[in-house]
Amino acid sequence: MLEKVDLSKKLKKKKYKKIMPDLRDRLYALQKACWEGNIPSAIVFEGWDAAGKGTSINYLTRRLEPRGFKLYPIQAPRTFETHMPWLWRFWLKLPNYGEMAIFDRSWYGRVLVERVEELTPKKEWRRAYRDIVNFERTIHDDGYVVIKFWLHISKKEQKKRFKKLEKDPLTAWHVQPEDWEHHRKYKEYLLAVEEMLERTETEWGPWTIVEATNKRWVRVRIFRTIIHRLEDALQRRGLPLPEDVEPEPAYWPDSVPVPEPA
Repeated sequence: MLEKVDLSKKLKKKKYKKIMPDLRDRLYALQKACWEGNIPSAIVFEGWDAAGKGTSINYLTRRLEPRGFKLYPIQAPRTFETHMPWLWRFWLKLPNYGEMAIFDRSWYGRVLVERVEELTPKKEWRRAYRDIVNFERTIHDDGYVVIKFWLHISKKEQKKRFKKLEKDPLTAWHVQPEDWEHHRKYKEYLLAVEEMLERTETEWGPWTIVEATNKRWVRVRIFRTIIHRLEDALQRRGLPLPEDVEPEPAYWPDSVPVPEPA
């Protein structure tokens, strides 16, 4: 599956500068429309280490209304959380109606790092596929928009980025020994990622694979996907799109795809 992803895709700076201001304004208007329409959304960012999840989230949130979203960087569960059903801590982070929750990593850690690093018994992480699908179906049926991104880079590109980060004293702390250990297990993680994508791809929670070699391409891909999904949610409820935003600007590059509505 992922070996067929074209990681050479990129967007020229001139076209990017033409596109992004309107995409940012458009997303802001749609965030407000979803707030007024009581449409909540859960935006999940998963991907390889150094694929750009953090920088993409940072760029995404710059022009959002800060009172309308919450950002959750997900770490390993705390001791008291391990004594509860494993999805419990994510239920607590779901946004109120009309708000956004942005997850920097998510419940998918159960079938990725916990699987590959053998932190969770096989029986439990295999059962997690069903738990995840049911969880996302439940919140979708309650009106949530579930938007999931996998930021994909090659093993070679990941190594290049690690070395670049390590050369700068201000960014070296981003690369820990465990990151290099995960890098060495790239094939094992690739197998886990492909099974995750296959088993949790649903009409209510589709995945968007983002070719993450070029940061300009990544930003446009993410913005356009979120905009499309929020527009679709508004239209499904019979709510109007913001009047000052056109549904399909003619100058968007044809090479930056938009997923079909579920």
